[in-house]
Formats: sequence, C-alpha cells, structure tokens
Amino acid sequence: MVEDGVEELEDLVHFSVSELPSRGYGVMEEIRRQGKLCDVTLKELRSSLGISHEVAVHCHLGLQSSESFTGARGSSSKLTQIGDHKFSAHRIVLAASIPYFHAMFTNDMMECKQDEIVMQGMDPSALEALINFAYNGHLAIDQQNVQSLLMGASFLQLQSIKDACCTFLRERLHPKNCLGVRQFAETMMCAVLYDAANSFIHQHFVDVSMSEEFLALPLEDVLELVSRDELNVQSEEQVFEAALAWVRYDPEQRGPYLPELLSNIRLPLCRPQFLSDRVQQDDLVRCCHKCRDLIDEAKDYHLMPEHRPHLPAFRTRPRCCTSITGLIYAVGGLNSAGDSLNVVEVFDPITNCWEKCHPMTTARSRVGVAVVNGLLYAIGGYDGQLRLSTVEVYNPETDTWTRVGSMNSKRSAMGTVVLDGQIYVCGGYDGNSSLNSVETYSPETDKWTVVTPMSSNRSAAGVTVFEGRIYVSGGHDGLQIFNSVEHYNHHTATWHPAAGMLSKRCRHGAASLGSKMFVCGGYDGSGFLSIAEVYSSVVDQWCLIVPMHTRRSRVSLVASCGRLYAVGGYDGQSNLSSVEMYDPETERWTFMAPMACHEGGVGVGCIPLLTI
Repeated sequence: MVEDGVEELEDLVHFSVSELPSRGYGVMEEIRRQGKLCDVTLKELRSSLGISHEVAVHCHLGLQSSESFTGARGSSSKLTQIGDHKFSAHRIVLAASIPYFHAMFTNDMMECKQDEIVMQGMDPSALEALINFAYNGHLAIDQQNVQSLLMGASFLQLQSIKDACCTFLRERLHPKNCLGVRQFAETMMCAVLYDAANSFIHQHFVDVSMSEEFLALPLEDVLELVSRDELNVQSEEQVFEAALAWVRYDPEQRGPYLPELLSNIRLPLCRPQFLSDRVQQDDLVRCCHKCRDLIDEAKDYHLMPEHRPHLPAFRTRPRCCTSITGLIYAVGGLNSAGDSLNVVEVFDPITNCWEKCHPMTTARSRVGVAVVNGLLYAIGGYDGQLRLSTVEVYNPETDTWTRVGSMNSKRSAMGTVVLDGQIYVCGGYDGNSSLNSVETYSPETDKWTVVTPMSSNRSAAGVTVFEGRIYVSGGHDGLQIFNSVEHYNHHTATWHPAAGMLSKRCRHGAASLGSKMFVCGGYDGSGFLSIAEVYSSVVDQWCLIVPMHTRRSRVSLVASCGRLYAVGGYDGQSNLSSVEMYDPETERWTFMAPMACHEGGVGVGCIPLLTI
C-alpha cells in the first residue's frame, strides 16, 4: 500500500554476521584457556606398563635417522612414569565438534552427568591436541604424534583427522617403515593406508627385503610376501636372496623353515647357472634333503621341457607388479588427414598430462611397441607407402632414438609383447597378406629369430602376455574377422587354443591386469565397437564389462597404476585423440587428458617410473 507517495517497506529483513560462529569458537577457546565456565574435565589415566596396543612410529624424512616403524605384532611394552593428566573443557563444544562426545552427552549416558570423565588409554598429548582442535579446527601433524593422533581420532570418531593422519603416513612411506605402517594400518582398520603400504611393498620389494622390519617379520608374513605375484623384481633370484637373508638373521630358529620358504619361491625361473653356483652351493640348502629336491625340480625345468606342464603352475608363473606407475608413450600413428607420423608423446597418469618427446627417425602407423629394460622399441609399421621391417629404440634418459636390427619380415598391424626379456611380434600384414609368422628379438644379441607360427593368419589382432603365456585374440586374415583366441607356451614353443571371445573383433586393444585379461573396442565387420570383455583362465571364460564411452577401432590398451588406459582409435568417422581410463575397482571408464599431437592409430608402451 502506498500513501502520500511513500513506498511500503518489507516487514522482514534478514541480517547475518558470517564470521560469528568462528569468532564465537575463538572466544570460547580463550574462556577455556582462562579456566572459566568449563563444565567437564577429561582425565587421561595410564597404567605403569603403558598401552599394549601402542606401537612406535618413525617416518623416514629426508636425512633423518632410518629407524623402523615397528608394528604391533613386534612391539614390546615399556615401563612408563606417566601420571594423570586433566583437561578442562565445555560439554557443548566437545559435543558440537567430536562425534564421540556428541553421543555421550546427548544420549543420557552415565558420563553426561559426571564432572570428570576418564579417557582410558589415550595419549595425553594427543587428547590435548584433539580437544584444542574442537575449539579452533587446527591440528599440527608430525612424525612424533601422527600415530597417537590417528589412534585418538579413531577412538573419538574423528574421521577427517584419521584420514589426514593416513595421508601423512602414506606420503612418507619408505622401504624401512612400510611393513610397520601396513601392520599399523591393519590394526587401525585404515583400508586406504593398508592398500597403499601393500602396493609400496610390492613396488620396492628388493629394498624392503634389506630392512630391519623385513628381517623381524614372523614366518607367516614372509611366506605370504614371497608368494605374491605382484612383487616388482628383475629376477626370481632377488626373491631367493631375500628369503635366505631372513633365514640367516636367526639360522638356529629359522633354518627348519627353509624348505617351506623355497617351495614358495619360483626356483624354475632362476637361471641354471644361479641354481648351480649360488642356490645349490649354499650350506643351509646343501644340508636339507627337501631343499635339494626343489633344486632338482628347478633344474629339470630347464633340462627337460617336456616335464614343465607337470610342475605346480605358480612356480613357473612370472611375477607381474601391475600397481607400478608407468609413463605411457604414444608412438607414431595418424593425423587427421590419415598420414603416418613420426611424432611421440608421453602421458603421466599421476599428473594427467601429455608432453612431446623427440620424434622417431621414421614415420610409422600401425606400429608395434615394446618396452625392455626401460627402453622403448618402435617396430615395423606403415610409413604411408611401405610396410616396414625396421626397428628403432628410444632411451628416455637421453631423449634419443637409435636404429637396431630389423625383423625378418615386413609387418604392420602386428601384435608386440615382451616375455622373459625377449620381444615377440605376432602376425600382422606385409602389404600382400595377413601373416601367421612369429619372430622374437633378443636385445643382448640384436638378432631376430623366427619361432613357431600361430595356427591362424592374423592381422590387427589383440596380443598380450597373461600368466606367463602370449595370448592372441581375434584379428582378421583378409577374408574373415575372428573371435578365436590362442596362446603360446614359450617353454615348449607350442600354440594352444583358449575360449573364444564373446564378440569377433579386429583392431582392438588387449592388456592384462592382475589375474584378468581384457579386450576393448575394435571392428566386427559391420560396426565400430565400444564393448569390452574380461577373461579368466580359472574358468577359461570371457564375460562382458561396462563398455567404453566411445566406439574405438585401432585402439591401444595399456596397464599402468593398476588401471587400464584405452588410447586413441577411430570411431567410424574420425581419428580420435581421446583417452579413457578403466578402474577395475569401480568398474568405470573415465575420460583422461587427450593426446596433444596424435589423432588415432598410435602404438603404446609403458615404461615403469622405477626404471627411469
């Protein structure tokens, strides 16, 4: 209503002071510091023997001393001369900031009416820090208090602080503390920290095995560790040396465990010379009949290949650490006009960024890529006019390419893998027909050797190493596209059939990750595919997983950081620079940063960061 030209005002006005809550907490903290208006006292009461579940922690920082993080299993109680500690506070502040006290003071528990509450077993400095946190939201975490803070936060149900402490420990994992951190994480039920420590142990096993923590492990933990497929070792010989060092740390007590340890080590994968000169000559091994039997079994593996199928499968299965972070290299490929490229770029999964590398000397699309000893090999391919037999190798330390020995056959669209330090190329197209021939390259001799051909001519097949065998899936022979799969036993030089894929496909990606083998994308003769499948050798069966977001033919699939990366491809209309990542834990595909210099048709290789 308007009268005499004056507008009517709203009856309701909202006024607020946004900083009032934080300012109010600051005032309450000052009041508490003065000892005023406090209505509850927290009393920390400790026995003279200390706390049975407390463990000593030291995180390796810079050049500080390298004490170990001793897990609860190996800890011992210490006599302590600690009296009672009392901390005054306000019930309302504790209830508002700490879930444990909220439940205590608002649910008519006995303590809600008590003026003094006993906090049995909490470290007094941690309790004081957490009470202060309730008032000011600030907490200083360091290597001396992180363990007691995590334990206190767990007790008080302060998940954010618990997570912050876990992050602190995770960022400071070191070969000398990771076993203890893992044990502590298990005790405190910190799954993310436990998994991170586990992965660190796998990646740095050789260094971990030289630590005091490793030598102090109980037998069951050592057996569990040396049995892991995921150990990152250059050879099985390093696992043997680790186990023997553990035994020699206390030979009288641990000597009888040596046969059980050796039975969990993959002795057949050791070099014959190492078996004869090192293992067999060790005095602890020589005086043990069961150990000598295991050595004989390993020797027979090398001397009598026909006996290999009768050995326990795990003893001849190479270890594969799939959780290691690796830099993914995109090599050659095509531009938007369909021309072959010599361009190379590298992707860091951690930073989600691509960077350009030094180009190859030759343009190559449909190129084979392999990684051996930290070096990247670009093999064959198509230069826009001819199929190639030439090979060049890239050294990431010097950012340079060097020519090495050429293949016996010209090939593009072949499958390329590495097994036992040797490069294998399978099938492909020579300009006239699809091939069934297979060649292997030795970096030591710089020579290519022809080995047993596949049962089918296959171009644009998916090829990957899985459980110590070379698996070749799909592809085409120029007339038909296959769903069939075969695998190669390099010990017996024989090919064997495996269960066929659910879909026929060529130009698809293939990679193994952990205990599974994956294929994705490709072309089935009538359409470009986004569908993906996973294979389990236990049941010899394929099943579908969630499809990629994009249809991708000529796609490359590679594993890094425990995930799969589908790089580039062709969707039926244009070449692709996009990249998708598959996380087997969440079973989801996520777009990553696209390639900067390529548009499809790339070859990919992954160089572990530990080798650079």
